[in-house]
Amino acid sequence: MSDDQRLTVTDRTRHRRLREQGSTARADLDAVLRAGFVCHLGVVTDGVPMVVPTVYGTDGDTLYLHGSVASRSLRADPAAVVCVTVTHVDGLVLSRSLFEHGVNYRSALVYGVPRRVTAGDDAAELLHGLRVLSEQSAPGQWDYARRPNAKELAATTLLALPLTEASVKIRTGPPEDADSPDGALGLWAGVLPLTTVWGAPEPDPALPPGHPVPAHIAAREATGLS
Repeated sequence: MSDDQRLTVTDRTRHRRLREQGSTARADLDAVLRAGFVCHLGVVTDGVPMVVPTVYGTDGDTLYLHGSVASRSLRADPAAVVCVTVTHVDGLVLSRSLFEHGVNYRSALVYGVPRRVTAGDDAAELLHGLRVLSEQSAPGQWDYARRPNAKELAATTLLALPLTEASVKIRTGPPEDADSPDGALGLWAGVLPLTTVWGAPEPDPALPPGHPVPAHIAAREATGLS
C-alpha cells in the first residue's frame, strides 16, 4: 500500500468540525485500527439504535468483528449500514479556562454494509477472520490454545466490513489558549498523558503446578497497548 494513499471523502466522512484534526491518510486509519482490539458497533435493531462494544481485527482492506446483535439486524435488513468506532485516549488537555479543555486522542469511524461470515461455505474465511481477531488482541495465542471446533464455529457469526468509507481524527499537542487573554491568568496549563500498559499475567487459580506463562504472553507485560 502506498504511503500517500488517501481515503475517499463521502458526505458521512467529511470533516465538518475541527477540520485541522481530521486526516484522509489511509496510513493514519491503519495505525488507529492496529493500536486496539475493542470497537463500538452501532446498528439499528427493531427500529432502535444500539451501540455495543465488541472485538475486532484488521486484515488488509477488511475489518473483522464479532457482531451477534448486528447479525440479527442484518437478517431483517441485509442492506443496513453500520458504524464502527475505535477511539484511543492519549491525554487530557488542561487549559487555563474550562471552555478550552480537551482531549488528545486518535479515533476512526468506519461505515458500510457488513457481510456475514458463517460456517459452511464461508468456513475457511471464518477461521481466517477469527485468527485475525485473536492475533490482534493476543499475538501468538491462536497457535497456542485449542482452536474452535465444528460445533463452536457453527455457533459463531463474524462480520466482514470493507474499509472503503472511513473518517479519521487525531488531536495532539498542548493547550491552545496561551495567546489568548487567558494566557495572563497565571494558571498552570498543559497535558496530563494517559498510557495503557499490560500488567503481570495472573494465572488461573485452577492451574496445576508446572504451567509457566507462555513466552508470547509474558512478553506483553509492561508493554503499551497502543
